[in-house]
Amino acid sequence: MQTVAVYPGSFDPITNGHLDVIRRAAKMFDRVWVGVAQNAEKAALFSVPDRVKMTQTAVKGIRHVMVEDFEGLLVHYVRRKRATVIVRGLRAVSDFEFEFQLALMNRRLESRVETIFLMPKDEYTFISSRLVKEVATLGGDVSAFVPRNVELALTTKLRRKP
Repeated sequence: MQTVAVYPGSFDPITNGHLDVIRRAAKMFDRVWVGVAQNAEKAALFSVPDRVKMTQTAVKGIRHVMVEDFEGLLVHYVRRKRATVIVRGLRAVSDFEFEFQLALMNRRLESRVETIFLMPKDEYTFISSRLVKEVATLGGDVSAFVPRNVELALTTKLRRKP
């Protein structure tokens, strides 16, 4: 029986830290679904289709990894994918409390699904999509933090802003 995992997130945009977690999860599980969340409460820089496309390009070549968007409860999406594991990234101790609460809620909603936490490599622990967007907005170089396709998308998107 295949072990299927879901790695959810807004991925606005996907970073090298996200990719590190995806690569490592792909080695641990038979199939990994990267679920790009549709979250109306978050003001995203990129549309959901743009985030899916950027993420698909970024994971190209990583075996057994698929990308699609989802909306609604994560555990419902996990069930639809017949997954048994939710993968979450932890960059710092400050992430833990929130992630721990989410994991407990997801366990309460779907007891057959486990949450595992993966820490990115040290070089990526400070990277977040929010910081990448801020640096890019202020004209900084984000090439060390995101894949090339994301860097180009950020440059194009931010150049269009008045």
